[in-house]
Amino acid sequence: MGTMYLRRRVAFSAGHAYWLSGKTEDENRRLFGPLASKWGHGHNYVVEATVAGEVEPRSGMVVNIVEVDQVLKKFVTGPLADKHLNHEVGHFADTPPTLENIARYVADQFRSHFRNPAAHLARVTVWESPTLWASLTLGDKETSDMIALTRAFDFAASHRLHAPALSPDENRQVFGKCNNPNGHGHNYGVEVTVVGDPDPVTGMLVDLAALDTVLDREVMGRFDHKHLNLDTPDFADTNPTSENVTVAIWNHLEKAIPAPARLYRVIVKETDRNLFEYYGATGGPSLVPAL
Repeated sequence: MGTMYLRRRVAFSAGHAYWLSGKTEDENRRLFGPLASKWGHGHNYVVEATVAGEVEPRSGMVVNIVEVDQVLKKFVTGPLADKHLNHEVGHFADTPPTLENIARYVADQFRSHFRNPAAHLARVTVWESPTLWASLTLGDKETSDMIALTRAFDFAASHRLHAPALSPDENRQVFGKCNNPNGHGHNYGVEVTVVGDPDPVTGMLVDLAALDTVLDREVMGRFDHKHLNLDTPDFADTNPTSENVTVAIWNHLEKAIPAPARLYRVIVKETDRNLFEYYGATGGPSLVPAL
C-alpha cells in the first residue's frame, strides 16, 4: 500500500503587526508598505497539518488522530491563541509573524513534539482569511522545503463556448446549451499560488500589495465584467473554455509576478463542481497532494 495523507485542522485567534522594533518608522514603511503598523491587526487563523505514512493493518489508521490533535493544541494553538504574536510569543519578538513564518513555526513545533515514528509531517498550511494562505511543504533527502503563498479572488464574466475549428453543427453537438449565441455567465473563482524564499528581513516571499496590483491589472482588469469572446483579445479567435481561461491567466501572470517570487499554480473554479488547475511547463506536483 502507498502513502496515506491525513489532514487535521485547528483554529486560533491572534493579533500581529508588520513592524520591526529595531527599524525606524520610515524603514518599516519601506519594508511593509501599506501593511506597516505599530499596533497591527488580528485574524482568525486556521492551521492544517498534513501527516503522511502507511496505513497500519491492525488499526486501519496512519496514526491516531488524537495524537495529532494533542500536539497541535498543546504546542501550536496553545502558545499562539488569543495573543499578540509580536509582543507575547517569544519566537516572534524579532521574527515578523507573516503567514510564511507562522507556517515554519508550526512545522518546527509539530516536528519537535510529535513522537510517532510511523508517520511524519508532510505539509503545514495556515490561512489568515479565505482569500490568503501559506503552505510549507516539507522536503526529504532529495527535495528542499517549499513555501507557497496563495491569493484567492473572483471575477464575473460571460462567454460562449464556440470553437472556430468546428462547424456550427459540431459546436452545438459538443457544447450544447453552452453554445447559446448570446452566451452565459459565471462567477469565476481564481487561486494564484506563488513560491520562493521568504525575505530574511520581512519574512515575506512576495510584496503582497505589489502582488495584488499585478492580479488587479492582469486578471481583473482584463476579464472582470467582460464578455470573454467579444471584449477580450485573448478569446477573439480562441474558445473561452475554462481550460483556456486558466492558461490565459497563467500566461499573463508568469512574467508579471513580483520578483524574486515565481508563479507556481493557477486554479480557476467555473462552478463549485468544475475546477481547473494548471502548473505551466512543470506539469504539477507528483510527491504529495496539491497545496
